[in-house]
Amino acid sequence: MSGGLVEFTDSNFDTEALKADGPVLVDFWAPWCAPCRMVGPIIEELAGSYLGKVKVGKLNTDDNPAVASRYSVMSIPTILLFKNGEIVDRIVGAVPKKDFERMLSAHV
Repeated sequence: MSGGLVEFTDSNFDTEALKADGPVLVDFWAPWCAPCRMVGPIIEELAGSYLGKVKVGKLNTDDNPAVASRYSVMSIPTILLFKNGEIVDRIVGAVPKKDFERMLSAHV
């Protein structure tokens, strides 16, 4: 992944996301999902804009079903914001960048 994006997986999620210092934004997505492809560039921009303030990454739900199941991700894209290992905010579906910025500004 580029631009400061982290690739989350079933095997690294607890360490990389739940035990991270500071907020962690996780984009649950899949390659075949059209709305996910719309949100993808926004997530990449956020990774650059919030570098050093928020860890931003993506989790492919096809390749990593355990984490998606653990957090009851039924629709993608689902974007979860974690802080201290707990979900503090959630966005489901393709939304404009300003919605993500509003969510992040409330927790950064």
